[in-house]
Amino acid sequence: MSGSGAGRRVRLSELAGVIRSKNSGPFELTLDVFFRTPEIFRRARALGLVDRELIRRLYRVRDDQVLEIIWFEPAAAVKATIAREVSSGSAGDTDVYGAQQHMPLVDAEVQWDGPAPGGG
Repeated sequence: MSGSGAGRRVRLSELAGVIRSKNSGPFELTLDVFFRTPEIFRRARALGLVDRELIRRLYRVRDDQVLEIIWFEPAAAVKATIAREVSSGSAGDTDVYGAQQHMPLVDAEVQWDGPAPGGG
């Protein structure tokens, strides 16, 4: 879905207080988006702003490399886990900790019709 529908285009970083990436083992990368408010989280989840299509497009991975997308209401966050192209620390790895892989999400534009994103 990637945020289809009426509304305006905003950067995902306008809706989130924190966007980060990290390894979840040597063969997987986890991308976390912590939304600014519970209201923004609930609307983002309803719109499906972070979905397989968005992750595939931003990270240029195949569908089978998007391992899971989990919406976690207590933290007002969504987590996407993808298979790494090369294992952490192996030849060709450019980010051994996976901590530099969040920028595609920071810069992503999504269709938004929920509460004003501003704030904190």
